[in-house]
Amino acid sequence: MTTSSPKLFSETIQPHSLLDVKNLNKNFAGFQAIDGVNFHLFPRERHAIIGPNGAGKTTFFNLLTGHLQPTSGQVLYKGHSLRQLAPHNIVRLGLARSFQLINIYPRMTVFQNIQVAVIARNKKHFSFFKSANSLFQRESEELLELVTLVEEREVIAGELAYGKQKQLELAISLASNPEVLLLDEPTAGMSTSETNEAISLIKEISSARSLTLLFTEHDMGVVFGIADQISVLHHGKIVATGSPEEVRNNTTVKNIYLGDGATDGQS
Repeated sequence: MTTSSPKLFSETIQPHSLLDVKNLNKNFAGFQAIDGVNFHLFPRERHAIIGPNGAGKTTFFNLLTGHLQPTSGQVLYKGHSLRQLAPHNIVRLGLARSFQLINIYPRMTVFQNIQVAVIARNKKHFSFFKSANSLFQRESEELLELVTLVEEREVIAGELAYGKQKQLELAISLASNPEVLLLDEPTAGMSTSETNEAISLIKEISSARSLTLLFTEHDMGVVFGIADQISVLHHGKIVATGSPEEVRNNTTVKNIYLGDGATDGQS
C-alpha cells in the first residue's frame, strides 16, 4: 500500500473531526481570495496554515470565525453549519480567536481585562447585586497564572511590553473556554526571546487544556516548533497538507514558499 507525501485534501468529511470546510470560496469583486478550499481539523491537533503574503490566510480565518461570509461552500463545527452566525455566537460554540493586531483594553489593568472577558462569557454584563470586581475572581486568577502574568496583575494593559500584551490577549481568548483556539500570527512583532517564550507558552497551554489549535504564522521556526500538521495555502488554494517533515520536503511547497532553507526550519 502506497501513500502520497504530503497528502492532498479529500472532499470527504473525515470521522470525528471538529471543524470541516467544504469547497469554501470567497470572491471580492472578481478577485478569488479563497478558491475551493477543503479542510479538516481534528481534536487536539496543532495545525498551522502557512503561505506567502496574500495567499488568503487571514481571509480564511475570517470565514471560519464569522467575520466574513463565504461566497459559497460550508464551514461546519461538529457537523453544524456556522454560516450566517455572528462571531460572538461562534465563540460561544467553542471557537475562540486572537488577531494580528492586539485586541485588549489598554486603559484597564491586566486582571480587569481578563475578568471582563470571563464575565462576558458567563453573560453577567450587568449585575444589580454584586460589584463587577467580585465576579469570577478565582477563574480570572487562574487564567492570569496560566499565561504567566501574575506579577503584572495590576499593570495597566497598554503599558505592558508587546510580548506581554500578546500573552494577555491569549488569556482573553482562553476566557471563553474554547475547544478550538485560532491564533493569527501569534508571534508577529516579537523579539527572538519573546518568540521562544510564546512557543513554550502556547504548547504548554494547548496541552494543559486539551485544546485544538489552528494558527497562521510566517516564522517557520514557530511553525515547526508547534505544529503537528501543516497546510499550505497559495493563491487561495490549499496545495498540500501533512506532517512538518512531509511539508518541509515537498518540492511544490519549497518552490512556492519555503525555498532552499526549508530543511533547517527557517523562514
